[in-house]
Amino acid sequence: MPMTHRPATELDLQAVCGFAQDAQELFFFFPKAQFPLTHTQLRQAFAERADATVVELGGKVVAFANFYRWEMKGRCSIGNVVVAPAARGRGAARYLMEQMISLAFSQYQAREVTVSCFNQNAAGLLLYPKLGFEPFAIEERVDQQGSRVALIHMRLLSADASA
Repeated sequence: MPMTHRPATELDLQAVCGFAQDAQELFFFFPKAQFPLTHTQLRQAFAERADATVVELGGKVVAFANFYRWEMKGRCSIGNVVVAPAARGRGAARYLMEQMISLAFSQYQAREVTVSCFNQNAAGLLLYPKLGFEPFAIEERVDQQGSRVALIHMRLLSADASA
């Protein structure tokens, strides 16, 4: 069954709210939110961000992401990346990231695409370099338990920018 993608709608938000299985998973994809994620919390991010996109598999929404920064001929930053538990390990994150990267380079003619990943998020840290992202900065943050964590910022340069 092939994956498809489309712009997210208000109706998709309730499904996305159920993707984070615990507070740590929610922290990985939406650090400002409180667990459990509510429709109201996600709706605010949906309204403030651009190009919210979902991936569907078998007619069900299985992944979600958006841009929290989108600059014409500048930087596009991908955020709120999350995959439904039942779809993990099936290529949904890779497919979603490929669509977001393509959108950044085609629609915004971005010079670079960035994504940030917490040090405890092994799945993200292993995926993003496979897509060509390279670390360029590490920022200290504090998680919801008050522990120090590292937020690793990665970027993918456009062919023009890397030339």
